[in-house]
Amino acid sequence: MPFPSQALALHDCPSPNHEPRPAGARVELLILHYTGMATAEAARQRLCDAAAKVSSHYLIDEDGTILRLVSEDHRAWHAGVSCWAGQRDVNSHSIGIELVNPGHEFGYRPFPSVQMATLAALAKDILARHPIPAHGVLGHSDVAPARKADPGELFDWQGLAAQGIGLWPDLAKGAPGTGDSGEPICALGSDGPAVRDLQAKLAAYGYDVPCTGTYDEATAVVVTAFQRHFRPWRIDGQGDAETLARLDNLLKLKDK
Repeated sequence: MPFPSQALALHDCPSPNHEPRPAGARVELLILHYTGMATAEAARQRLCDAAAKVSSHYLIDEDGTILRLVSEDHRAWHAGVSCWAGQRDVNSHSIGIELVNPGHEFGYRPFPSVQMATLAALAKDILARHPIPAHGVLGHSDVAPARKADPGELFDWQGLAAQGIGLWPDLAKGAPGTGDSGEPICALGSDGPAVRDLQAKLAAYGYDVPCTGTYDEATAVVVTAFQRHFRPWRIDGQGDAETLARLDNLLKLKDK
């Protein structure tokens, strides 16, 4: 598949880890990852190692260099066991971009501005060619909350959304109230209508969450993933007023 933006520093580095997309499968999700490895070269080698059985469509180094590993018309192996909006074959319906970053295991750090600028340019290019809605721009932790934490709380989701890439809650930090999230409305072990409402709203946005009315470990894991993306300054897995307000706002933005 030709890459239309010649201005981007794109280099082909084919990975053997891909296969044709199933007939009729549309690309509806853009999944962002960090590599979570000690070096960029280690990440590149793994993504191109047939024995590893992992890949992504693109790899963006911290200096902004883009490697194209898998053609967009093929299914890369980047999401693993995952789910979004009931779709459990995420790889068939997504494009995956890996960002070089050592991740939480090897010294997690902010993503350089040049790397983020390149990501924005690449993402806009992808969004122009595929029917991916704003709420379909996600992190690996959104589609696999029990397994993954990437791209993590240092990733600038708000900055991307300001450029038309993804969604960000249109609320001041700490809203509602005075900046304090307050006592949790839903906490581990609680149950009842408030919990069921939170679960239903998370599911309506797309998260794979049990709608049981009980705030169990599985629910807390999903809330943690939500906060890591949409409330990164406080990640505690509790359904407090600020978390609920941000979720409500996102559902309104999604439905626009």
